[in-house]
Amino acid sequence: MWEALLRVLVVEDDRLLADTVAEGLRQSALAVDVVYDGDEALERVLTTRYDVVVLDRDLPKLSGDEVCRHIMEHWRGAVRVLMMTGAVDVRSRVAGLNLGADDYVPKPFAFEELLARVHALLRRPGCGSAPVLRRAGVELDPARFEAQRDGQPVRLTPKEFAVLRVLLSAEGGVVSAEELLERAWDEQADSFTNSMRTVVASLRKKLGQPQVIETRVGAGYRIP
Repeated sequence: MWEALLRVLVVEDDRLLADTVAEGLRQSALAVDVVYDGDEALERVLTTRYDVVVLDRDLPKLSGDEVCRHIMEHWRGAVRVLMMTGAVDVRSRVAGLNLGADDYVPKPFAFEELLARVHALLRRPGCGSAPVLRRAGVELDPARFEAQRDGQPVRLTPKEFAVLRVLLSAEGGVVSAEELLERAWDEQADSFTNSMRTVVASLRKKLGQPQVIETRVGAGYRIP
């Protein structure tokens, strides 16, 4: 059974901070959605299975604590929560962890630390982190963000990496254009653009000859 791209929800009322964190995470080939208040966060977490939720504890409308409680009730063990807050005292951090959060980062923080903590959560058992994928001479290591073709490193963009991960995870099956768009793009994707075809074409070129990505007219793509 092949997988979707790893999905992260960023919940932060500071829009500049939220968008900056989201864009940084997307550079690690993660699909990232962003919301700016607790009410919208609750709606998302009850309808979408995210791998990690980066959650500000101090939110307008519904608090981050309440959002965390609902995540624990609805997705216990399946969704990891990284809590953020401006509070620096140990008691506040412990309170956040007692709510069920998996990790805690105080503001202000270095993005590199937050990214490392997100990836650490993704590697935990029961989360969506995948093992190394291999097929047709292509090897993909999601944890290290590395790709190879016949033992030679291949430098990929985050989107190329995400597309290749979906195709390899299909284990030889055909992935339709709609499925690829759903699994390798986040909610910002525009299904009416040719960006997907552009990414696939670039990926083919970087992987070299003989080509490993087949096009099945009217059906989609596959790596046999």
